[in-house]
Amino acid sequence: MIKREAYMTQIRPFMDQDIVKVLTGIRRCGKSVMLQLIREELLARGIRKEQIELINFESRAAAYVQDVDASYAHIKQLADTGPGKLYLLLDEIQELDGWETMINSCMIDFDVDIYITGSNAKMLSGELATYLAGRYVGFTIYPFSFQEVLQALGDVPPQEAFRLYLQRGGMPFLYQFPMDEQNVRQYLDDIYSSIILKDIAQRNKIRDLELLKRVLQYFISNIGNPFSASTITRYLKNEKRKISNETLYNYIDYCKTACLLHLVPREDISGKQLLQFQEKIYLTDHGFREALLGTNLRDINQVLENIVYLELLRRGYTVTVGRLGRSEVDLVAKQGKDTLYIQVSYLLASEDTVQREFSVLEKIPDNYPKYVVTMDEIDRGRNGIKHVHIRDFLLMDRYG
Repeated sequence: MIKREAYMTQIRPFMDQDIVKVLTGIRRCGKSVMLQLIREELLARGIRKEQIELINFESRAAAYVQDVDASYAHIKQLADTGPGKLYLLLDEIQELDGWETMINSCMIDFDVDIYITGSNAKMLSGELATYLAGRYVGFTIYPFSFQEVLQALGDVPPQEAFRLYLQRGGMPFLYQFPMDEQNVRQYLDDIYSSIILKDIAQRNKIRDLELLKRVLQYFISNIGNPFSASTITRYLKNEKRKISNETLYNYIDYCKTACLLHLVPREDISGKQLLQFQEKIYLTDHGFREALLGTNLRDINQVLENIVYLELLRRGYTVTVGRLGRSEVDLVAKQGKDTLYIQVSYLLASEDTVQREFSVLEKIPDNYPKYVVTMDEIDRGRNGIKHVHIRDFLLMDRYG
């Protein structure tokens, strides 16, 4: 079991504190393992195992997980009869209707330390935020980073590990034991179908499932490309289907809430303003793209950009797409007072490509770090702009 220390470092300061820890992320990205790691940490601190209760609300092994009152009664019995403070680890809690009120009641009624997970990005912006104002902290869990894939694969050389990562993505299960590509695709396709059916269609009562799938296929085919409603309308028209702008943006919102897609705004670098048009779509795990389309290696520029975008999110950056005049900076990453400008390309195979990737960064009138990230083995950095192989970029301790 990979320790996922980057997340544990974030969570540790809040452990055993009177504040609810909320872990969100796409299905099967490792949230349940995070609860196991938290349990191990609590035991290492001297907490008795009788004080720790881990409940999976996707399970039907116990009847009480299906009803909020029964769940509360179960927790009350544990709190009343236990040997001390109760530590609650509640997995995929969004499956329990009314869970927000139950968490609030537990915080008020019992001596309890609570950790919850869910596959819903809006868990912290709904009723929970109302009930627990100021008494919760959120953590976003992502699929494995390349660094975590290297740890999971052990002695596999970085070049081979990255090839696997490029095609498979970062779903932790795929790196637990050897799998052939057919089994990898089947596993990813099953997760993707579950997200569409359970986290998007059923939760939002979508009737036209086929239209939703077509829209998603368009997004997944075009990750890293500018998006506009009109382009999708034209695409669907060619497919003999119609969609309103309202429905389209609802679908995008549902996919964001299910932690599947990220809609990234543009920023005017000179004016420091966000521009509400031509956003880009990125995918939480690029392995889905390979499973559905089989084109990650063919469309490698898009996939590399997606990988870098997710790595920046893992490290706590807020990311936009930069615009400077008529030129575009692939990724502008900000964290506090720090800013990074990043261009991503497969190879600097010609002088035209070199000029395109470096020249826009050279025009930016500030001294923040600037990177060109590619798969070239030769360093072609110039004028203070760093040229870094993507493997090295993903493994750097810090940027700057």
